Amino acid sequence: MSIPRRIRVLVVDDSAFMRKVIGDILSADQGIEIVGKARNGDEAMAKLKDLSPDVITLDMEMPGKNGLEVLRGIMKEKPTPVIMVSSLTKDGANVTMQALSAGAVDFVTKPSGTISLDMEKVGDELRQKIMAASKASMKNAYGSGDDRSHKGHASLAQTSQKREMQKRPELVLIASSTGGPNALQEVIPGLSSDFPLPILIVQHMPSGFTTSFANRMNELSMISVAEACDGMQIKKGMAIIAPGGYHLTVERTPVSLVCRLKETPPVRSVRPSADVLFSSVSEVVGGSVVVVVLTGMGKDGLDGTRLLRSMGAYVIAESKETCVIYGMPGAVSEAGLVDESLPVYSITEALERIAR
Repeated sequence: MSIPRRIRVLVVDDSAFMRKVIGDILSADQGIEIVGKARNGDEAMAKLKDLSPDVITLDMEMPGKNGLEVLRGIMKEKPTPVIMVSSLTKDGANVTMQALSAGAVDFVTKPSGTISLDMEKVGDELRQKIMAASKASMKNAYGSGDDRSHKGHASLAQTSQKREMQKRPELVLIASSTGGPNALQEVIPGLSSDFPLPILIVQHMPSGFTTSFANRMNELSMISVAEACDGMQIKKGMAIIAPGGYHLTVERTPVSLVCRLKETPPVRSVRPSADVLFSSVSEVVGGSVVVVVLTGMGKDGLDGTRLLRSMGAYVIAESKETCVIYGMPGAVSEAGLVDESLPVYSITEALERIAR
């Protein structure tokens, strides 16, 4: 019986202590092999060429070239899945968003700053993300929007289904994880300023980072984009992003639908969870919704999508051709729950069509 090939990882961090800690955390998994360590950008670029790692962990804050500059160098020279290792600060969150746009597959946060003695707290998360990153499609993590857009109409025509919604939808629900920030930046900013439905988004991201992400999306989009807060009114032509660390649910008041935030335990090890949002919407709105499942590892959203579709919801899944990780959309597709499987560049057009 052949032994599965181990995932070869290059660890880049200016701190010798952090290089050792991250190396030890990853080496605890028999499926991962540390093939090299680098203390700065120049060393990282040299080892990238010599070692051809499967995945790189890259410190955000380094002297000389910072993590973002090194990341851009990697994507130019030899696109390789990169997990950014970031400090949980406002500046760190902003730079992390830039890193995801520049081609990083995902990120983990150092629990207590640049030198984190308690890095083991995120050990399981780091190992899981290395596993997922090793399967990532780099052409989709770092694909050109211009390169994709001309294909939109043909793809849409090929994949459209005949099933129509029984009545006009009341909400759009979007679930995304690994690769999701870039996918969302392709979908939401393309919507017209008079898009007639509210949009609720669950993107797996830690507390603090969703604020930066919502601000960035708001700057890019014609509709308004905001991070959810408890009691926020859900209005048409507005996209609301679940805050990291909280489940987003929906309540109907005499005036409107409103957001409710809950700190109940994670579901499928994530909080926010798409399944929690979808289940809540099924109780309040029923099946008068459009569900969109974008790139991401795992199966979050599968149970909620099954429930909503049984009530008449219309389901769109991002197709494998543009996913960074086909886990979440693959799960709903394999379960036979999808009305349209579309490349990410065709989803905005589909939403405009269905909403009107």
